[in-house]
Amino acid sequence: MDLNQTISHEHEFSYCRADFNKVAQLIYECAGIRLNDSKQQMVYSRLARRLRVLKLRSFAQYLHLLEQDPDSAEWQPFINALTTNLTSFFREAYHFEILAQQMQTSRARPFRIWCAAASTGEEPYSLAMTAMEAYQTAQPAVEILASDLDTQVLATAAQGVYTVDKLEQMTLARKRGFFLKGTAMNGGKARVKPGLRALLQFQQINLLDSTWPLQGQFDAIFCRNVMIYFDQATQKIILQKMGRLLKPDGQLYVGHSENLHFISEYFTSCGKTTYRLTERAIREWGVG
Repeated sequence: MDLNQTISHEHEFSYCRADFNKVAQLIYECAGIRLNDSKQQMVYSRLARRLRVLKLRSFAQYLHLLEQDPDSAEWQPFINALTTNLTSFFREAYHFEILAQQMQTSRARPFRIWCAAASTGEEPYSLAMTAMEAYQTAQPAVEILASDLDTQVLATAAQGVYTVDKLEQMTLARKRGFFLKGTAMNGGKARVKPGLRALLQFQQINLLDSTWPLQGQFDAIFCRNVMIYFDQATQKIILQKMGRLLKPDGQLYVGHSENLHFISEYFTSCGKTTYRLTERAIREWGVG
């Protein structure tokens, strides 16, 4: 295979198979994300925006810029461009029903949740709404840490402003109870109410980092539709680190297409794509 072969002659910037391979290598090394060959066009379209901003002529120039300076400010836009952020309010709704039941039976005060892939905020705000409904109060004893690798989506999440079409599937009671409708120049938009926003803390965390800036243990960790982007060796490392952050009766929520059968010595199913620690995990990791 000729690595210098141009992937398409219709591109604005010079882009060959070797460029794609290098992008795939770099994003795997810094974020653990796997890119297969079907992502070649996606990589071009997303990174071409950065080349325009930087006034570069080829992907080779862009990649050289990254590689020559490991501390370059361009690394974050590079990561942001290649991060997938598909989300919606109350996505995979059954998990929020399970969470509500967990909250209602737990004696933990505060009840601590880590949303490890916050994206643009729909998921962590759904967690906050669930907490208010489960405890039937606008000030539940709940702490929610919402993190993501992508700084751009975290900024959007922190603002808590969404177009009204994002709320279409939500009940009228939830729309009225948790959102403020925009007027005039903000028509067609809605902002989460201050009380809901107050339950959330936003923080950038790279799951591939050797250590995470987290303290204490969590009653619930939401890490949904994230593991599918990592190879199994990376999944095991991340899951074991997350397991050590769970309380003995805590629960880990993963995506509908994910399961933890390959690490069943440490996690056991307790519901639909919901897991608890095994006795072995609690014993070996000193959880408690």
